[in-house]
Amino acid sequence: MKKIFLLALILTYFGVQGQSSQSAFKTGEWLKFRMHYGFLNASYATLQVNSATLDNKSVYHVVGHGETTGVASWFFKVDDTYESYFDKHDGKPYRFVRKINEGGYTKDVEINFDYNAFNAELNDKKNKKKLNFTLENNIQDLISAFYFLRNNYKTEDLEVGKAITLKMLYDDDGIFNFKLRYLGLEVLNTKYGKVECLKFRPLVQSGRVFKEQESLSLWVSNDDNRIPIRIKADLAVGAIKADLDGYNGLKHQFKIIMD
Repeated sequence: MKKIFLLALILTYFGVQGQSSQSAFKTGEWLKFRMHYGFLNASYATLQVNSATLDNKSVYHVVGHGETTGVASWFFKVDDTYESYFDKHDGKPYRFVRKINEGGYTKDVEINFDYNAFNAELNDKKNKKKLNFTLENNIQDLISAFYFLRNNYKTEDLEVGKAITLKMLYDDDGIFNFKLRYLGLEVLNTKYGKVECLKFRPLVQSGRVFKEQESLSLWVSNDDNRIPIRIKADLAVGAIKADLDGYNGLKHQFKIIMD
């Protein structure tokens, strides 16, 4: 169950097609996800939106945290924290933090974005090394991308079967193109009732973790919040599913289909 929290975060990206007329989130929003591995409740993950000041700028500070619980933690202990500081107006990231402990495998990484120098510095604190990357237009980090895309697409412009690309900077991969294919509308039965969702399929590299390139599926609420409702992935061994398990502080009413 290594990287299960990372899986939950990296899958929460969806199509970008022009500026939305209103913000999809606000300070105080809190999302909780419950992940299952087979019959086990494998872990919980949360995302919390805060306000902060960074270098005299008013920014959003989002903290993501995930950990294994119960029986799953006996087999593989995960305790991951991700943080992003990004602009309240255009969503560009200023700082990204990743601190993880996955079964004894640890990372402690910080990325600082300097737009005046067109440079991003990655500080690998564990290994005491630094890397520099040339900034490209509309670059995002792992967390800021989620919130940037929630504010920057129009549902009516999405085309079934069309893949969308977003440039991201991530410590393990450097700058890369993250691709996402829109599959259409689907209604899911959830603990809250029926929810109409936009369904997507991220295109990931097959290998040690994922079963094949298109083994992931993501469902996002088709309302003004645009929050992830369900994530499913076929892994090299078994499958994992994450469901929205709690929320608070949504900016807009959560749309439930009434029978």
